[in-house]
Amino acid sequence: MEGLRRLLRKFMCVRKQLILLLTPLVLLPLVFLMPPKEGKCLYVVLLMAVFWCTEALPLAVTAMLPVCLFPTIGILPSKKVCPQYFLETNFLFLSGLLMASAIEEWGLHRRIALKVLQIVGVKPAWLIMGMMITSSFLSMWLSNTATTAMMLPIANAILESLFGDLATLKEKCKVQTPAEGEVKLHVLPSEPSEKHILTMEDGREEVERMETASPEEVRMEAQYQLKVWKGFLICIPYSASIGGTATLTGTAPNLILVGQLKSYFPECDLINFGSWFVFAFPLMCIFLLLGWFWISYLYGGINTRLCIRKQDERAAAEAKAQAVIDEDYKKLGPLSDPKFVTGWSVFFNKG
Repeated sequence: MEGLRRLLRKFMCVRKQLILLLTPLVLLPLVFLMPPKEGKCLYVVLLMAVFWCTEALPLAVTAMLPVCLFPTIGILPSKKVCPQYFLETNFLFLSGLLMASAIEEWGLHRRIALKVLQIVGVKPAWLIMGMMITSSFLSMWLSNTATTAMMLPIANAILESLFGDLATLKEKCKVQTPAEGEVKLHVLPSEPSEKHILTMEDGREEVERMETASPEEVRMEAQYQLKVWKGFLICIPYSASIGGTATLTGTAPNLILVGQLKSYFPECDLINFGSWFVFAFPLMCIFLLLGWFWISYLYGGINTRLCIRKQDERAAAEAKAQAVIDEDYKKLGPLSDPKFVTGWSVFFNKG
């Protein structure tokens, strides 16, 4: 048994090399058992699929295999294969990825998100609206995947400041209500989870502690917070998908559509960035509003407190979240001059 384990460990060390050597040989019968063109094409497709799934080669290297294999085995000439890698739609998509990298490098997405959340406030429904507006706006210019990947860490940080750790929240959802006749012991919690009222007297904040929450109240409040947590995370990919429909560069299917139209209808130039935006942007706004209302209804607790600010048991947590948002935005500092345009003075010596 020990010898088999050692053999498996050795195999795992060289598995990529074995896949690179054996896969072309295993798939080789396809070239002879099928019609020449179809068999050769299927051979290359399956070879790339295996290399992609196993990552025996880097993904980018595998993507370049048709440039070498198609002309070599007679599927397509090089003059037809290479231009497919340099289509204008591909470069548009590439420019979106470059823009996403630049935005993430300099934290522009974080600045936009925090500013929007400062404006809309920290009520759960308004927080959901703020994240949806930010995600949809970024997704208009970037890919949906990049937007979602950039926004989720910001959402998690805000949720943790508002509700605490997710694991602790799940534990609170499991709190059992004492059975009838059972003696209830009111034990002071280690962290301030009881109800609070924030009052302002002489310019100072004073927190008056109310009665300790019962297990049932703790469980119901934790379940509500968990629902808000789910809605907050769900709204980001939803709004990114909706926002991507507003512009041609917002998502890859839009670019593919334009590429196909130019292939089949070369003389048709009705669809461009401006015409698409005029058509799709109003629809995007409508669907974004409907999506916000539906997600907020299911997870955000839309009620009379949505527009009327009340001092309730969640006021302390909301005030803490607002303080965290304000502090994070201050840490970003003011916008500064990038100084990438130096002017003409550098070409002249002083004096």
